[in-house]
Amino acid sequence: MPYIQDNRRQLPITVHLIIINVIFFLATMVNEGFMMKNFALFYPATPWFKLWQPLSYMFMHGGFWHLFFNMYSLYIFGMAVERIIGQKRFLILYFLSGLGAAAAQLGVQAMDSAIQMVPTVGASGCVYGVIVAFAMIFPEAKLTLIFPPVTLSAKWMAVIFIGIELFTGVTGTQAGVAHFAHLGGALIGFILIWWWYKRRKKNNNSYVHY
Repeated sequence: MPYIQDNRRQLPITVHLIIINVIFFLATMVNEGFMMKNFALFYPATPWFKLWQPLSYMFMHGGFWHLFFNMYSLYIFGMAVERIIGQKRFLILYFLSGLGAAAAQLGVQAMDSAIQMVPTVGASGCVYGVIVAFAMIFPEAKLTLIFPPVTLSAKWMAVIFIGIELFTGVTGTQAGVAHFAHLGGALIGFILIWWWYKRRKKNNNSYVHY
């Protein structure tokens, strides 16, 4: 009788990622200076840049609420997306969205020397990639904002979020937030889901499970 692996007891990748983020946050609370200096993302021309920072910055956060809202969003949208595209592709989506966010932020810093000394932290770029993936997979899913309490389809909510990020990024009306990093993550999320969908359509398979 062939061996069939039972995956029902395995924690989803989404939960693993949340746990890692929480561990990084607790370590930052213990020694903020060490964690920020070594694991936040610094501009490559600064003396604090390290090769692993484009990955490690994704697990760093600037405070409890920064962590909370990112992890809440990751759980809500990530669990659904992971069930559809599978664990392997979800990891690819998460990390490539984070790398896309890092590339966008470093590009902004390259054009503005005033912010090159400011480190970047947070999983927001990864989360934006996941949100866009959710909106593409479940475009008509109804989502209700906490404030204002309005209900919209996922596709329109994603469009509004991206529009706000683009507006605030261009106008600079909300300082201290890496708006273009969010947009970079969202763009990678869009490209990946579009590409995977195109490949499945080419193979004449319905877009269900990977």
